[in-house]
Amino acid sequence: MNYKTAKLQPGLYFVATPIGSARDITLRALDILASVDVIAAEDTRSMRRLLEIHSVPLGDRQLQSYHDHSGVGTLEKLLGFLAQGKSVAYASEAGTPLIADPGYHLSKSAAEAGYAVTSAPGPSAIVTALTLGGLPTDAFFFAGFLPNTKNSRRNELESLKDVPGTLVFYESPKRVSEMLVDTGEILGTGRNAALCRELTKKFEEILRGTLGDLAVVASERKFKGEIVVLVDRARGETVSDVDVEAALTKALRTMSVRDASEAVRQAFGGNKRKIYQMALKLRGQ
Repeated sequence: MNYKTAKLQPGLYFVATPIGSARDITLRALDILASVDVIAAEDTRSMRRLLEIHSVPLGDRQLQSYHDHSGVGTLEKLLGFLAQGKSVAYASEAGTPLIADPGYHLSKSAAEAGYAVTSAPGPSAIVTALTLGGLPTDAFFFAGFLPNTKNSRRNELESLKDVPGTLVFYESPKRVSEMLVDTGEILGTGRNAALCRELTKKFEEILRGTLGDLAVVASERKFKGEIVVLVDRARGETVSDVDVEAALTKALRTMSVRDASEAVRQAFGGNKRKIYQMALKLRGQ
């Protein structure tokens, strides 16, 4: 038994759940699931399995289904529990609620009504992919799922062309090949990218290369499982010393010389030693 029960303060508790390995759940998440008065879940069957795996008894507590297609009545029912002074936990099927998962309207409504809202943070496919992808993580933009239709997808990619950070997408294994082709044509086949599949699961796989490389791989094999695609930011053909100095000056306000020079090198490319020397000079000034 890896959890403890305790009387919780009334309020709404968002609980992150594993994206693959059931053991990735936090002890605090188990404490909350074992202690709240009501549990709401995107998928009640998945929640029952999770509780069983960790020997958390549901007992006579209510397990309420709540997802993007739930009616207003379900939302009002959960708010009603809060109005009665009860503690309510909400978990999406996998990962962190609200992050490409349900929970936004529940969070917003509960906060606006004056109820306490807190979170037991934990697994996230976005953060896991960024950790493993090998691309810069100093700035990133989560774009979620691109549109299904080709024209809409390409229009969306055009709007992301100049985002100054690593792009993060969720994608279906059935569409990832087309998505990589379109992404390469709009953003440039030479952009570095990573395809992260089945994160934290038995068949976890990370493929790294340019968008062109990955598009070729995806055209030759069929993927299974959940996929996160990372795409590096746009990088100019040439970057002036003025641009590098400006970036270093800004970075040095909050970073050491070493960290600032590395962050700027990742953002702009260029000679590591030269950028470090520039940072030293600027620090001395």
